[in-house]
Amino acid sequence: MADVAIDDAGTDRARARDIAATRRRRRVWLTVAIRIVSVAAVLALWQFVGSAIDPVLFTTPNAVARAGYRMIVSGELWNYLWPSLVIFAVGLTIAAVIGVTTGLLLARFWVIDVAFGVYITFLYSIPAVALVPLIVLWAGFESTAKIIVLFLFGFFPMAINTYQGVKNVDPRLLEVGRAFRCSERQLWANIVLPGALPFIVTGLRLAVGRGLIGMVLADQYTAISGIGYLIVRTAATYQVDKMFVPIVTLGILGITLTALLHVLERRVAPWTLGGEQD
Repeated sequence: MADVAIDDAGTDRARARDIAATRRRRRVWLTVAIRIVSVAAVLALWQFVGSAIDPVLFTTPNAVARAGYRMIVSGELWNYLWPSLVIFAVGLTIAAVIGVTTGLLLARFWVIDVAFGVYITFLYSIPAVALVPLIVLWAGFESTAKIIVLFLFGFFPMAINTYQGVKNVDPRLLEVGRAFRCSERQLWANIVLPGALPFIVTGLRLAVGRGLIGMVLADQYTAISGIGYLIVRTAATYQVDKMFVPIVTLGILGITLTALLHVLERRVAPWTLGGEQD
């Protein structure tokens, strides 16, 4: 009888897994269908509204697609986008490393938090845009100024979210770790970092969005190159269809990077996404 009960339990678990997998696949297809319908509806509305407005002031998806095709074939879009992407990658990487390190130190050592936490709050309260002219004055118009601007836009989401992640680690877990005589390194590796990881990934998502803003702003302020300058140049010459090409490109880039980070979060912290698996 015990063997029969074990077999029945195994069958029930397998059936439950199959049902859950079917639900997940159905949810994925439903999500894709809803997004396709949503995008089609927005493009149709944009086409309808844009067709009734002077092309000097607005444009349509068809015109943007044609302009984008010409800019891609000629290499114009890539020539402006590539330098900005390099700056974006360097600035965001530095912001992520220093931001995570700062957040961990502030959260784990109260002396550092008391001494320097107020400066994080002070600098975060200052609009980064207001500091750009000062950065240009100090660092000039080369890549260094752009990287500093990107760093400012990406650092604070990383530092603040990491700080909150560490502070939200269950104190009882730390007490259990200390009761088992875990070293500080073991506490960090097995309790603190896994607990803070979802917050760190969320901070990285926010940093990506803010970093794209900083990338465009840095291009507009510091040089006659980059995707931001392309937007300014096409707007100044009333090439509205070409102006929307880099704007749409930035939007697609943001969606792509956010999706990749979502996949990363599933890999490194799957326990935080349990509700999405239903």
